[in-house]
Parts: sequence; C-alpha cells; structure tokens
Amino acid sequence: MAKCDEGYLCSVCGEDVAEITDSDLYLRYVIGLLDPELLHATPERHIRCNPLLAQFIVDASFEPVVVEGEFSKAELDPDYVAQRESLVTRGWKRLAEIKALGEVSVLEIPLPEVIEKMA
Repeated sequence: MAKCDEGYLCSVCGEDVAEITDSDLYLRYVIGLLDPELLHATPERHIRCNPLLAQFIVDASFEPVVVEGEFSKAELDPDYVAQRESLVTRGWKRLAEIKALGEVSVLEIPLPEVIEKMA
C-alpha cells in the first residue's frame, strides 16, 4: 500500500495510514467514489479523518463515528442512509478481505458492481 518507504500520510492529521483497512482513499475507490485514474494523485486520509463517510460504516468491529449537524446521517433520508450504510460497510469489509489476500491488482479490488461499471 505504500507509495514509498514512509507510506501514505493522512492529509488531515499527518499520521501514516499504515493499513488498507484505515484508508479513506481505498475505501472511496472500492465503493466507486474515486476513478482509478485519480487514485495515484488523490490525497490520502484515515477513514476516521473523513467522518462524513465513516459514519456509514456499521459493523461490530468498527467503532461508530457520529457526525453532528445537518450532515449527520440522523438528519438524512432513512432510505438514503440504509443504502449508504450497505455500500460503505461492504466496501470497508472488502478492504479487510484485500488485506487478508495480500498482493492483489488494484483493478480487482473494487466491489463487483463498481468493477462492472468500470468495464
């Protein structure tokens, strides 16, 4: 996952994003929010450093992120929230699968429906 020996540094907190399961960049790519052509040129950040996206991960092994204010999922349409939670949670789980697999082509890591759209 590292661009160099130092790896990716979070554009928000400045710390190393050491694990793919902590990568907002790869999460957005896996769920189709980031074009593969932009992957190498897009700043990295921790998932938790992007709370607007992180709030949609719903899994017992991921400590919930709560956003206050008008962008809180509590303030959004329930159908949208359910769809977003499904997509973002599946994407986060896909990152865990990728970590377990080890060496995988970057073109093979998105969710199946994202790969289909890219084809």
